[in-house]
Amino acid sequence: MGGAAWGASGLAWLTGQPDGPPDFSRAAVLQHATQVLGRFTTATGVDADAATLLAGRAGLLGFSRAGRVSAGGASRLLAAADGWWAITLSRADDVDAVPALIEADCPEPWTAVAGWASQRPVAEVVERARLLDLPAAALGESAAATPSIRRAGPRGPARDAHGALVVDLTSLWAGPLCGQLLTQAGATVIKVENPSRPDGTRRGPKAFFDWMNSGKLSCTADFDRDTAFLARLLDAADVVLEGSRPAALARRGLGPFDVAGRPGRVWLQITAHGGEAPGSYGGPSFASPSSSLAEPPGFGDDTAVAGGLVGRDGAADPVFCGDAIADPLTGIEAAVAVLDSLAGGGGEVITLSLAAVAARYAALPLHPVGDYPVSPPARPHIAGTGPRLGADNARAGELVNAASRC
Repeated sequence: MGGAAWGASGLAWLTGQPDGPPDFSRAAVLQHATQVLGRFTTATGVDADAATLLAGRAGLLGFSRAGRVSAGGASRLLAAADGWWAITLSRADDVDAVPALIEADCPEPWTAVAGWASQRPVAEVVERARLLDLPAAALGESAAATPSIRRAGPRGPARDAHGALVVDLTSLWAGPLCGQLLTQAGATVIKVENPSRPDGTRRGPKAFFDWMNSGKLSCTADFDRDTAFLARLLDAADVVLEGSRPAALARRGLGPFDVAGRPGRVWLQITAHGGEAPGSYGGPSFASPSSSLAEPPGFGDDTAVAGGLVGRDGAADPVFCGDAIADPLTGIEAAVAVLDSLAGGGGEVITLSLAAVAARYAALPLHPVGDYPVSPPARPHIAGTGPRLGADNARAGELVNAASRC
């Protein structure tokens, strides 16, 4: 597997300048992701293909390579005075914050941000963007790191994912992909959403939401008012998938060190840049850490840039690699991490960051320039429709009650 597989996967189609040749330099990314996913498929019997998972959204939505504009269009790779950086303006609040970022009115935000940044050092640009809670990152700022694993409770019996009760608190792509793979492995996955702020992919193309969430149950809960129910749900879970900023649940008393849970529970956190306070917590009481670090926001494209996972154009300048590639790579890595923890008895909190995962893949050897056939991304098979919001509230309550009696 190498350049030919990268060309056939649709990932070459997505990497490079729109008016230039596709870039093959990151072909090792697909090769390594295939090996990692192979551990999951061998253990579970799930039929999954890494190329489809990495390029499938682009296949559903008809994306192509756009150079320093992300495939989805919400992110840009921009030149600062001394280097490159990326910013994502996918939310209305992000666009509204641009005048404050550049300290000027701007009828066209992207042109204004590019001009403003070109006169300033990368560190200053990124720092100011993050002060305004904008998803921004300097190229290659994040170091490669393996998942952080901390003891959070007693181990349970070794097991696999089949029959496990998974509470999926995540949204968008990386976490839902992990949950989808666990669903296919035979787990019962409850997707929990705040009814006033549901998963943002519900507002987007239905095909992508269905691809990530078919086969899951849907439960709604207000994370500020329904804390008692949420605590019972988290207590009953065999696996919890968390995709919010690290302090979001903890300040509500719903973090992995606040809700004791059953022996062997695996709690997996997906962050943008890795915002948990360092160190190992535990001991007889498995106490909550007393502090946490601020976690900058991030999405799949800008965190891939943070990790240095970019392609190159003919001038050797950076371009986006694939489509928000840090998201599906992290989803695959997360699913394997959950399986490994369950097989070892669990009782752990596992934290992965999109940027650190991207950095590990960016460290793989670059593929030499080659000339291979290039195909557009294939449209993935979608097993069924995603659940209607709150469709399974009653069923979720029954599962919690049944688990409490065990």
